[in-house]
Amino acid sequence: MNYLQFRNQFVDLGCFSVHQIYAWRADFDKSNLTRWTKQNLLMKLRNGYYSFPEYLKQPDFVFFVSNRIYRPSYISLHTALAFYGMIPEAVVQTTAVSTLKKSAFENAFGTFSYQQIAPDLLFGYDAKPFSNGGTLLFAQPEKALLDLLYLYPFYNTSQELEELRLDEDFLQQDFNLELFNEYTCKFRNKALSKRSDLLLKTYSL
Repeated sequence: MNYLQFRNQFVDLGCFSVHQIYAWRADFDKSNLTRWTKQNLLMKLRNGYYSFPEYLKQPDFVFFVSNRIYRPSYISLHTALAFYGMIPEAVVQTTAVSTLKKSAFENAFGTFSYQQIAPDLLFGYDAKPFSNGGTLLFAQPEKALLDLLYLYPFYNTSQELEELRLDEDFLQQDFNLELFNEYTCKFRNKALSKRSDLLLKTYSL
């Protein structure tokens, strides 16, 4: 197998799986992937998923990787809150939610963490256009915050919620309170509703 032929077939995808490779060439020799990875012509993202080194330089490609290597999933929690400027801290890992079991992966792009939610809670995200012609699945701000309160129940006091240091300007100008309340009801979880009410009280919303 010629590497240039392989590259021309898959480079525009950015991130691809061995299933896509075998769909292209059923007789593909998998040892090529090991050899090209050792030669730094490919990067292994997790078992069965690969990318090309030049994508390390592409802004926000880490989000695309997150979506692709564990599906269905969407960016949420601290990563989404930081993306929207709702929290001040830099996020050291890419956080997402999925209907699959809780998992984590490390590769050249960083650390990827996935929290599990029930299938009926897989809502409240947008498909944002991405530069390679694909899309990024990203939680809306209101859903990212609710995912956080739901999956991390220790946010159950005013002090804990204050330590999130949610951006007051964003909350007053860009936060959709009506949508937040609507999504809270869709969870059908009394404990979450209490934490949501406490958050609104804590930040005078």
